[in-house]
This record gives sequence, C-alpha cells and structure tokens, in this order.
Amino acid sequence: MLTLIVLLIGLALIAGFVGSLSGLGGGMFIVPALVIFAHVPMQAAVGASLMAVVATSAGASVAFVRDGWTNLKVAIVLECATVTGAIAGAFLAGLASTTVLESLFAVVMLQSAYFSLRKRDGDLPTSSDRLCRRLGLDGSFPGCNGSSVSYGVANLPGGAALMMLAGLMSGLLGIGSGALKVIAMDQIMHLPLKVSSATSNFMIGVTAGAGALVFLARGNVLPMVAAPVALGVTAGAIAGSKLLPYADVRWLRAGFVGALVLIALEMGWRALTGV
Repeated sequence: MLTLIVLLIGLALIAGFVGSLSGLGGGMFIVPALVIFAHVPMQAAVGASLMAVVATSAGASVAFVRDGWTNLKVAIVLECATVTGAIAGAFLAGLASTTVLESLFAVVMLQSAYFSLRKRDGDLPTSSDRLCRRLGLDGSFPGCNGSSVSYGVANLPGGAALMMLAGLMSGLLGIGSGALKVIAMDQIMHLPLKVSSATSNFMIGVTAGAGALVFLARGNVLPMVAAPVALGVTAGAIAGSKLLPYADVRWLRAGFVGALVLIALEMGWRALTGV
C-alpha cells in the first residue's frame, strides 16, 4: 500500500509540474499517468483528477485575482455554461465505456498539441460589443509601466458555446479543459491572452468541482487514490510555477507538444486494442 501511495504522489508530482509549465493543468497529464503507469481504472483516474484540479486551481488562482489579471465578471457568466457541460459530462462518463473515454482523451491531447503550436493575433478590441457592454464584461489589466490597460469583450454566445464543450470534456475526462477555455476567451471573445489564461485558471476549479460532485455521488472517487494525487499535483504545480520564469519557452513548447502526441498515441492504441 505504501508503495502505491509513493507511486501515486510521484506520478502526480510530475504531472502537476509539467501541467504548470505548459499551462494545460495537471489533469491533462495525471489521467494518462494513472491509467498507463499505476493501472488505475479510467473512472477512478478521472475522479481523482477532478479532485486534484479543484485543489490546484484554488491555490494557483489567488495571485491572479489579487493582481488584477482575472476577469471575474466574464468568469461568472461563462461558468453557467461550463458547469452545465461539466455536470452533463460527468453523468455521461458513468455510461461511456473505457474505450470511448480513452479515444476522446487521445483526441483532446492532439487538440491541445495543436493549440500549443498555434500563434495568436495580438490585436485587442478597444470596446465591447452591445451584449458584453450591457453586461459590463469589459475590464483592464496591469500595464508594464504601472498603468492600467483597458480592453473590450465580444461574441459572448460563441464563447459560451465553446465553454459548454470545455465543461463537457472536463466532466468526461477529468481535465480542466484549460486549452479550450483559453481558445474561447482569446480567439473568440478577444480577451488578452494573459487575462484569458488567468481567468481560465480561476474557472477550471469551479468546473472540475461540479463534475467531481457527480463522481463522488457515484462512488468513483477513491480516497486512497485521490488524496495522494491531489497532494502531488499541487506540489508539482507550485514547483512548476517557480521555474516557469526561467525556462526557455521554445524548448518547453517543443517538449510539451512531443509529450502530448506520444500520450495521445498511447491512449489511442489502448482504445483500439483494449489493453
């Protein structure tokens, strides 16, 4: 039993570290790590991952909110879509086979690899569209010289639709779906990238928490797995955040894309062969 706990903490530590450096969250890596190396059943791995995502998001988002990077108004509005998707996904996860879940995970990993390579347009809208203006979703973030930089928000319906998909994937696969959330806010709603990342980091904990409640009620969260995983992922995420300012972004991006593709191939192979 002690050996299993040490193994789970070690795997979670690495997953949290890599997830923090990549910005994709530990859940993206902890599920395949638990399934492939610790031979944890897919349902239990997803449940443990959701609990870990809640823990890491709660700890990591505090600084972003304090420093003014998180757009709380956008987060609260979009959480209506992500929580709905997460609850639906968590219910569907109880009906889906392991093969289906592993196949979906492989697809999401490939999508995340593509997103990691994609270059984003730096142009920002200076004012919100009519709906976002009426809801007061525009905001500001700290500038380089200490001043405040204002920005607008657009296309809330399009962003909410992709957020619902992100929530669905979170509940199904036990991930924060940070990549999809950032795409929704950065590419569709035209928020600044750092604001999108900070707001996504705040949102993933709430989204994962909604799905985790369904897994808890169904008995798919095993304390002996979830506790060491949450501990390891949180410690790894803190260590990764400390190293990130000194890391070479180009080498990091290449390494993460390679890791995502390899994991996607492994999960896809497991889905095809039923291993």
